[in-house]
Amino acid sequence: MDRARRPRSLLAALTAALLAVPGITALSSAARAADADVAVNGGFESGLTGWTCTAGTTVTSPVHSGSSALQATPAGSDNAQCSQTVTVQPNAQYTLSGYVRGSYVYLGASGTGTTDVSTWTQSAPDWQKLSTTFRTGAATTKVTIYTHGWYGTGAYQADDLTLVGPGGSGTTQPPAAPAGLRTTTVTSSSVALSWSAVTGATGYAVYRDGTKVQTVTGTSATVSGLAASTAYSFQVTAVNDAGESARSAVVTATTSAGGGGGGSSDLPAHALVGYLHASFANGAGYTRLADVPDSWDVIDLAFGEPTSVTSGDIRFNRCPVTECPNVESDADFKAAVKAKQAAGKKVLISIGGQNGQVQLTTTAARDTFVSSVSKIIDTYGLDGLDIDFEGHSLSLNADDTDFKNPTTPVIVNLISALKSLKARYGAKFVLTMAPETFFVQNGYQYYGTGKWGGQDPRCGAYLPVIHALRDDLTLLHVQDYNSGPIMGLDNQYHSMGGADFHIAMTDMLLTGFPVAGDPNNVFPPLRPDQVAIGMPASTNAGNGYVSPSEVTKTLDCLTKRTNCGSYATHGTWPALRGLMTWSVNWDRFANWEFQKNFDAYFG
Repeated sequence: MDRARRPRSLLAALTAALLAVPGITALSSAARAADADVAVNGGFESGLTGWTCTAGTTVTSPVHSGSSALQATPAGSDNAQCSQTVTVQPNAQYTLSGYVRGSYVYLGASGTGTTDVSTWTQSAPDWQKLSTTFRTGAATTKVTIYTHGWYGTGAYQADDLTLVGPGGSGTTQPPAAPAGLRTTTVTSSSVALSWSAVTGATGYAVYRDGTKVQTVTGTSATVSGLAASTAYSFQVTAVNDAGESARSAVVTATTSAGGGGGGSSDLPAHALVGYLHASFANGAGYTRLADVPDSWDVIDLAFGEPTSVTSGDIRFNRCPVTECPNVESDADFKAAVKAKQAAGKKVLISIGGQNGQVQLTTTAARDTFVSSVSKIIDTYGLDGLDIDFEGHSLSLNADDTDFKNPTTPVIVNLISALKSLKARYGAKFVLTMAPETFFVQNGYQYYGTGKWGGQDPRCGAYLPVIHALRDDLTLLHVQDYNSGPIMGLDNQYHSMGGADFHIAMTDMLLTGFPVAGDPNNVFPPLRPDQVAIGMPASTNAGNGYVSPSEVTKTLDCLTKRTNCGSYATHGTWPALRGLMTWSVNWDRFANWEFQKNFDAYFG
């Protein structure tokens, strides 16, 4: 029987009997509170709220109780630890326990002020309870509890972790759920929210369609990067040192209609983007612009390159006859541009590429970039510009740590140049970008040189450019190829060669992610109509080629949430714009396999 429900007369009688025994005194207030569980979200019913994990996610099976449990997989030098710092009382006894599954699973506490403790199991094929006790030191007010696996031993699960003992002398309970959540300003790409303040809260977390997208200290927030004419649901939680509150009541908002920025409204719902080798042939051979099949909706002319790395002076030199015997004349090329446009296609000049390093280190180089790119666009009557800066074109200065407010000249000048071009050509100007994963998704782990230096300054260097231009950006198609392993939002590394890599990398763009792991510095999601997935057209085109069946799996998962494999996406995006490939020429070399698969999928 629950002690709190005993009849008052019986409890009084028991107390009187105990006090009659020599050496027994009245129970202290700490002892009366000793059966409280001071851990937050030990059942992982609220995801990883309250926990800090080097690798891990929540799963719905297997679970010990409730609907969720922790699952984490050690990898390399990471033992997949999840930890939580809990407020405790000095000179108090605590019992740490939990249920685990897997090989070599540990449960422990550190910072106790006395002797840190841990317990473990070598093998738990089914749920097994681990338990240990400790006493806090005379000045101890916080203790860290943790669970982890062991290197190279596979995934483990943990559930129903508790720390039973007297609550801390400070804040011992999460705050109440916020009330009064409402929408204020709604645009085609953003929703502004406000709510009532909560006593004891030190911050608030904003959820969009069930996914945490932002943390703030005040009682208002604007969620951006939304799709036009789309319904979204929002909730807010209050946060303090003890954890996170329950979520508020749901409010919904439908964004207004909008062109989507950068001329994207002129594109079909699902578009195929391809690079055309216009200034060189290489092993794929030269393909005339007029011979590009109608399946290709955006054609990027590769490449415009600078006269020198820092000049900003971009030149577009068409392939010479000596290298491309079948090259068309300038007149025929310009006529082909007009014909493609008449058929509803977009033809862009792509700047950079593997050999075209561009560093706009000065405002003079910025202005030269604008004038020289404009000259190319005007000469050939093009629809816009693709930024394909690779290598060392973009990197961050050591003191440039905030992607929302960049200070590095090559970043600031590029943003300014692109805004100038957008202003010059107006709403129909098409702006696309094709960064490598190292410059975008790798920013989830690392940004620039890092807090302590030593990191590659190019890590995440595209993020400030994408963020500053997100309202003008028609398409972002990250190159999901020629890439090393990249950590996804599940805190697992994903590698090229299958649908999993494309799903995880695209999910990051459509969900948003904390930059360098900072939950207070979140890169907001892009609209699905702004995102295409970059893939090699054939095995000859680049590392990371996947078969048509893997392309289909990727599209099924992201647009229908079926055929996903092991990675759990954070949403379903039927408005995903489409695919990009390097290149049209290599696809022709491979008998148009990439194009045919796209046509078959989207009809």
